[in-house]
Amino acid sequence: MASGMFRAATQQWSSRTLRARPAPRIMNYGSASLFGDLQCITKLLANELIAFWEPDQLGQIGSNPLKEPPTITKDSITVGGKTYKVDQATNVTTTILEKTTRQLFQIPTHPIAIIKDLIASTFPDFKHYQSFSPVVTTKQNFDDLCFAKDHPGRAATDTYYINEKIMLRTHTSAHQLQVLTEADKVLVTADVYRRDEIDASHYPVFHQMEGAELFDTKTAVDVIRKQIATDTAQHSKSIHTTDITVITDKNPKQDCHDQAAMLATADHLKYSLNKMVRNLFSHEKNLTVRWIDAQFPFTSPSWEMEILYKGKWLEVLGCGVIKQDILNNAGKPDKIGWAFGLGLERLALVLFGIPDIRLFWSQDERFLHQFEPSKIQKFKAFSKYPPCFKDITFWSNEDFHENNFCEVVRDVAGDIVEDVRMIDEFTHPKTKKCSVCYRINYRSMDRNVTNVEINEIQDRLREEVVRRMKVELR
Repeated sequence: MASGMFRAATQQWSSRTLRARPAPRIMNYGSASLFGDLQCITKLLANELIAFWEPDQLGQIGSNPLKEPPTITKDSITVGGKTYKVDQATNVTTTILEKTTRQLFQIPTHPIAIIKDLIASTFPDFKHYQSFSPVVTTKQNFDDLCFAKDHPGRAATDTYYINEKIMLRTHTSAHQLQVLTEADKVLVTADVYRRDEIDASHYPVFHQMEGAELFDTKTAVDVIRKQIATDTAQHSKSIHTTDITVITDKNPKQDCHDQAAMLATADHLKYSLNKMVRNLFSHEKNLTVRWIDAQFPFTSPSWEMEILYKGKWLEVLGCGVIKQDILNNAGKPDKIGWAFGLGLERLALVLFGIPDIRLFWSQDERFLHQFEPSKIQKFKAFSKYPPCFKDITFWSNEDFHENNFCEVVRDVAGDIVEDVRMIDEFTHPKTKKCSVCYRINYRSMDRNVTNVEINEIQDRLREEVVRRMKVELR
């Protein structure tokens, strides 16, 4: 389906510079602080309440809200009231699991939820799924969506694994088969998880929204033409559109699809999404949209939508005509349909003028009380504390990956780190060992930090980098 697929294909996985990717392995937590609430764990063990779940027992896990604090022990992980065995693939940490209870998109006055609700208002008759657990199987997240076995998105450096077969979803499309089986008009909103770099626009947890609409193949052309004609007469808001996309061998019609039905479905997709962004960017008097040919594994033909915003082209979403194999697997071989997907943070950063993605996770009332439901209003900065820069230099090894390093930084320092940048890389001419130097920008969003405080964090970081990544400090 959409958001996970399109973002994965365009922004995250295929565009990254991929370094050596080590085989997944269990983390040596060592410190009791990573085990969460030890009293809670002891109570669970004492009462023999831990039940280990196999992938085929997950069932309708997504229907239950996540309310219970997650916990990690050396043998198991408990999240959303379910407990899972850990194994050699486990790489998720308490820092990440704690985010599963936040549910930012369910808070009406939060910018993420405001964007979600504005988008949903364009599709009032769509069934909107918002309560799926982030815990899914690798089959749901990858296999059902035709991900290649060697796809970089499966790597332990990109994905949070609970165990070899259970993971935190990397895209909302992990729930695709279920929702398409249940309805022909669907929206899905959820938090998704990916190991990533650290800067003002990247965070290991973000939010996606995707939608799909299906039509009967025999009546699609007539139904779509009548619907667009009726809707156009009722909604006359201006939007300037440039669309020079063409169906070619590089962006083809699927052989199983009737040409007229495919073209009608594509027209309905673009018309619907043009209307959606017109609603979202209602403050823009002369909204300009352009459509670009694209390639995604799950739709064909496929496109990207961009809008001209403040003089720059902004990528908004990816979309296309759903691969028929996916509909067949959902038990709907007589349907044809479209799907789209987008990242809510990207739009919220732009529309609200929020300068740092960490602010979405702030619990500072000066941030939380700025916004109103269903209303776009510019963020008012309440502080800008000075940064504190610290460097760390070490000899890397063949298993080194920047995402793993950033994960250690997050676990040790949390959201006090604004960004991490490599500032130097050197290969010794004789030993061929590679030395890297990273500059870490410590800056709190709500208070001043002292050099003494940051030095203590930096010392812990140096210790953890050596222990967990087996590198040699310089």
